[in-house]
Amino acid sequence: MFNLETCAASALAGNLQDWVLEYLSTGYWANLGLRDGLLLHKRYWIRPLSIELSRLQRCCGPEPEMTYRVPRDIWNKRIENTAADLDDPESLPPLIVEWHERRLIVRDDSRRHAAMTSKGWKSCFAVVWCNSEEDRTSALSQKS
Repeated sequence: MFNLETCAASALAGNLQDWVLEYLSTGYWANLGLRDGLLLHKRYWIRPLSIELSRLQRCCGPEPEMTYRVPRDIWNKRIENTAADLDDPESLPPLIVEWHERRLIVRDDSRRHAAMTSKGWKSCFAVVWCNSEEDRTSALSQKS
């Protein structure tokens, strides 16, 4: 099962990257491109944290600045369907976020981020990866 509890337990055991890779390999939400990309370089992980949704930037959606564009009508339907299934933040797998140039970018499940925002949620759980030890130190100093 992929939820906050199993993610936190994996982080505590020193296996957070393994949890993330398995999550990205499994189920209808599989994101094999991200999984394979994470394996290209050493990553520095930060355990699941509660992060304000407003601090997270999506990379997927209908807006022109999105890296991965989705037509607005399809996006809106996906957000509506996803929001209908959201009830308990701890029952969900944490979002997967990259610390990049002092920004927190949602790299897996921008759709869920948008659905949580549409429901009026103020925060969510996320795991953060950094691409260097220096970035990890910087990200940890910014988390509060």
